[in-house]
Amino acid sequence: MAAPLAERMRPNSLKDYIGQQHLVGPGGVLAKIISTGSVPSFILWGPPGVGKTTLANIVAQELKRPFFALSAINSGVKDIRDTIEKASQANLFQRTAPILFIDEIHRFSKSQQDSLLGAVEKGIVTLIGATTENPSFEVIPALLSRCQVYVLQHLTKDDLISMVTKALTTDKELIEKKLRIASYNAMLRLSGGDGRKLYNILELVAGNAEIGDELDDEKVQAVVHQNLSIYDKEGEMHYDLISAFIKSVRGSSADAAIYYMARMIEGGEDPLFLCRRMIILAAEDIGLANPNALLIANACFQAVHNIGMPEGRIIMSQTAIYLACSPKSNSAYMAIDSALAEVRKNGNVPIPLHLRNAPTALMKELGYGKDYQYAHDFKDNFVNTRYLPEELGNIEFYKPGENAAEEKYRLLLARFTKK
Repeated sequence: MAAPLAERMRPNSLKDYIGQQHLVGPGGVLAKIISTGSVPSFILWGPPGVGKTTLANIVAQELKRPFFALSAINSGVKDIRDTIEKASQANLFQRTAPILFIDEIHRFSKSQQDSLLGAVEKGIVTLIGATTENPSFEVIPALLSRCQVYVLQHLTKDDLISMVTKALTTDKELIEKKLRIASYNAMLRLSGGDGRKLYNILELVAGNAEIGDELDDEKVQAVVHQNLSIYDKEGEMHYDLISAFIKSVRGSSADAAIYYMARMIEGGEDPLFLCRRMIILAAEDIGLANPNALLIANACFQAVHNIGMPEGRIIMSQTAIYLACSPKSNSAYMAIDSALAEVRKNGNVPIPLHLRNAPTALMKELGYGKDYQYAHDFKDNFVNTRYLPEELGNIEFYKPGENAAEEKYRLLLARFTKK
């Protein structure tokens, strides 16, 4: 039986690798490291399907080093120790350390990560970790301090199209199909920027096509929908489901929010992804109408991170219902975007002198900090002075929402006659 297309198309050298040019292109840090032959332990951090595992394999192949791989999903401390022992034996026959690749290293517990420390510190192995989560939060400090962190970016539209083109023109099975692409939109959208899923879609559609067929968005969409059990169960509907969940919470429909959450949990969605989305939602859509929403959403993330599933579903449900039933305001979200738009349009206009820091005598002579009035020296901790640069006039970025909590802010801000 032939290997899956994604495996058949896995590149074995940097020249065949698509994407991540900031790392592997001319002057890229990984390209330089490989050229020198001196590779430190490092962690590849990026979204799924952007080439983390492939890159680790290429580093080992380019440097002709033994390659050992473990998945954090199904490896325990004993597996780690056994693999390190094998790597240690391999190290006896060459001067350079073997590569030990840990996929989804963020899923390792503290004790599992601790078991890697000695081998990394002594140079028995060169560790390459792959993670979709921020290593600062998921990797223990002792191990993180011994590793460089390289960030992989989402594959661009051009990257994904290049992958499809390469598969159609170099893969033996696809060449025989003689397929033509009328539009890439459906494939790119359904893949969600995940290269592995893109190849899964292409292989699925090609398997349902006749020789010489032209593939358009309608055909791709139809084939994928008819074969959802074959296609990644959390991939095709991933973005539609999270969109429906967010819009249901925003629209104050607790029932719909819980329904879409249940579908994502049952479909195997990462619960921490849902928790992160609720944190963002609490700030973007509820905001100052109920500032406690952000605290509760963040507490939900921490609790689910600590206790895991299936118990975490109860905390997630409680949080989703709370957010859906909260008053809504996007005033903070609109305020920062409005301010960013102003900065991008007119640049950095001069800060008023009385607000500037004056750490040196010269700066004081130039008027930095002069006539600044300390608000706490005045009644109600308020002083009527200008804070925005003169060039901006009385521009308003924050416009309080129509809710009870922000009505208090509206009254407070009305006291300011100067911005």
